[in-house]
Amino acid sequence: MTAAPCEVLTLGETMVALRGGGPLKLGGSLEVSVAGAESNVAIGLARLGHTVRWAGAVGDDEAGELVLRTLRAEGVDLGAVTRDAQAPTGLVLFEPRLPEVTRVHYYRADSAGSRLTPEAVEPAFAPPPRVLHLTGITPALGPSAARACRHALRLARDHGTEVCLDVNHRSRLWSRAEASAELRAWLPYVDVLIASDDELPLCLPEGTPADASAPRHLLDLGVREVVVKLGAAGARAHTAQGEVHRPAREVRAVDAVGAGDAFVAGYLSALLDGADVTARLDRAVTTGAFAVASRGDWEGAPTRSELHLPEAPHGTVVR
Repeated sequence: MTAAPCEVLTLGETMVALRGGGPLKLGGSLEVSVAGAESNVAIGLARLGHTVRWAGAVGDDEAGELVLRTLRAEGVDLGAVTRDAQAPTGLVLFEPRLPEVTRVHYYRADSAGSRLTPEAVEPAFAPPPRVLHLTGITPALGPSAARACRHALRLARDHGTEVCLDVNHRSRLWSRAEASAELRAWLPYVDVLIASDDELPLCLPEGTPADASAPRHLLDLGVREVVVKLGAAGARAHTAQGEVHRPAREVRAVDAVGAGDAFVAGYLSALLDGADVTARLDRAVTTGAFAVASRGDWEGAPTRSELHLPEAPHGTVVR
């Protein structure tokens, strides 16, 4: 059966997330939710009114049920999800240690998400989406997940689907050398590349200077837009037409986890709306601000009607 059309397809692993209030070794209560970079982006886009499909694998377990129930409730299309009866749904523990420092502990080795197959990606392109969003996390999970990503890239090229890559390097999953070897091979497929300043060198050809000229080198290699996340300093976008910078929105930071994914959701949302680069960055820093002002990976993601709220004066009460 052919699935309904969608604007964005993303694939990766979503895990059960347990959040503590302090050091894990001291015990205490844990908040239960779900987390995954790609599904965070999917939820962010769905709240902004876009049609989004998430392709991933969960275990045939209660943890997998929680993942699917949460994404379904947020309006994400799950028609391309697979269940793996031979592997569990992954787990992630968040351990806040300082107001600005959170340790993350993964339990995702041999999880269902790490065993995502190229064959499972095929149904997600029926019909093909406008945009395929990938991160550098999924190929780090294991050989099968890496093959699934490569197959998705080939399908995107065959169907004329734009590709957005958020580098999203996770040092606990793979080394910089391993990440670079994989992601460099993806560049011929990538239209929009999003990364933090220190992640850009992972995509550069070996021997290319890792300096301020990095975005220009990536544009010369065929990437249409290079978007650099600068944290509290905002973000820059580089295109053939030049460079645009937008400052970050000023909000009281509560939890920085998930801010990058919220940024990506805002950028892609404005891209889908046909907005120019400046407007894309404006929406991206706005959705990122909502993320850092709320606890959780995706819980604070705004709806379209809320995008103006960061401009309200301090102390505003909306009645």
